[in-house]
Amino acid sequence: MSTLKLAGLAAGLVIAVGLAASNPTMDGYVRFVKARLAAEIDKMDQSAPRPERDLIKGLFRAQGSKLVEGIVRPKTTRSNWGLLSLYETNVLDQPVLVLGVAGQFLPLRGVEEATLKVGRLAF
Repeated sequence: MSTLKLAGLAAGLVIAVGLAASNPTMDGYVRFVKARLAAEIDKMDQSAPRPERDLIKGLFRAQGSKLVEGIVRPKTTRSNWGLLSLYETNVLDQPVLVLGVAGQFLPLRGVEEATLKVGRLAF
């Protein structure tokens, strides 16, 4: 085996180990959803009356963790492929698909639609 092939194999192995070590967990996914929802609530429709916006933001600050934990975790299936994970969540009959790789989450499908549904419920 040539030195170049051996170096390529070693580099590939290092990358694979790095991806496996940084493969996001379900707890990481729940934190991602909470942060994403908090950001969307902060960008909430400015045409709604201010007291309603403040009430929703306050409720989310106080109970957001319990809300996300109670709704997202039981409705999420994680497919762990070692180097990456695929998270499938059903939010208000809206399927959401998110890829977790290298400690990051990449929304693939349904995130915008689910966010709109949650936003409509808030108002």
